[in-house]
Amino acid sequence: MEFQKIFIEDATILWTDVGGGVKRKIMGYDERVMLVKVAFEKNSIGTLHHHPHTQISFVESGSFDVEVNQTKKTLLKGDIFCVPPNAVHGVVCKGPGILIDIFSPTREDFITAF
Repeated sequence: MEFQKIFIEDATILWTDVGGGVKRKIMGYDERVMLVKVAFEKNSIGTLHHHPHTQISFVESGSFDVEVNQTKKTLLKGDIFCVPPNAVHGVVCKGPGILIDIFSPTREDFITAF
């Protein structure tokens, strides 16, 4: 699997509603890495969950209460959090906000849902 496009314009990718005031855009991926933009409405929740992928998330906008393996912290624009494989993690968005999620390897479940 290779990148389908080298240059991707945000405006050309449609949002996918995943429910509960959360929507996402799969921005780009190959078999090793995936970048996903996730938008949250005020007080929306990214429920506690886990997966075998390494994840790094960047707070593009807003404020998030983040939990990773029972450790909690409020993060603001410009902050990141790192999620090891199989770590239980989730977020609560304090107001409208956007996370940029990077996964390795690619979240195949996101592609099939797309």
